[in-house]
Amino acid sequence: MDYLRQYGRFLQEISRGAGEVILKYYQKKIRVELKEDNSPVTIADKKAEEYLRRQIKKKFPHHGFWGEESGQDKTEEEYVWVVDPIDGTKSFVVGLPLFTTLVALLHHKRPVLGLIYQPLLQELVIGDGKKTFYNGKKCQVRPCRFLNEAVLLTTDIELIRQHQNLENFLLLMQKVSFVRTWGDGYGYLLLATGRADIMLDPIMHPWDIMALVPVIQGAGGVISDFSGNDPVSANSIVAAPHSLHSQVLDILQGNRK
Repeated sequence: MDYLRQYGRFLQEISRGAGEVILKYYQKKIRVELKEDNSPVTIADKKAEEYLRRQIKKKFPHHGFWGEESGQDKTEEEYVWVVDPIDGTKSFVVGLPLFTTLVALLHHKRPVLGLIYQPLLQELVIGDGKKTFYNGKKCQVRPCRFLNEAVLLTTDIELIRQHQNLENFLLLMQKVSFVRTWGDGYGYLLLATGRADIMLDPIMHPWDIMALVPVIQGAGGVISDFSGNDPVSANSIVAAPHSLHSQVLDILQGNRK
């Protein structure tokens, strides 16, 4: 099935609609609450997810839904939509345009369509695992072969210390061209469009991951967890071109030959 042809237009329309909801609150004085895991949430997160859920249920009433803020509904169905309305809420609340909306469509629990959207910059990537498009034009990861030429991105180095091997990550930092924390979903958008070469996160949830898989694979990249395993069942992510992915994993796993 051509999931991009069948669902792509709808996915882009509702993501842009969610972006309009989010931007009503951007750089405004809004309350920031802390969830049980100490991550922030705002009215913008909640309203955008309500909008996405409403549009999906209206169009596909028999599909399941899994949102970061509202939880799971009918997730045993053949088709399930997975939503993170604002990935990068910390950037959003301080007025930085590094937040994105992530939406994925799962078929039999596998992501077959994924979208990353930055509403302020109006940057949108959508992929089906075979091809990825950036604002309507096909895009690819950059053909970077050598670590010393690579741009490495991650969301939060402190999280690496908490959840992975920091010493190995610091060694990786020494081997690349430069490192920036242009992270969350926007980092994967930069990777898919050839503006960065490695993006990794040491701890993630399904709503963070599902949209990334078809986007990165469709752009010709490799995406796995820190051990090289299937990203769909992972709680960490390493994404890079084929030419770099195994090199990055070797260093992160302590294989320093």
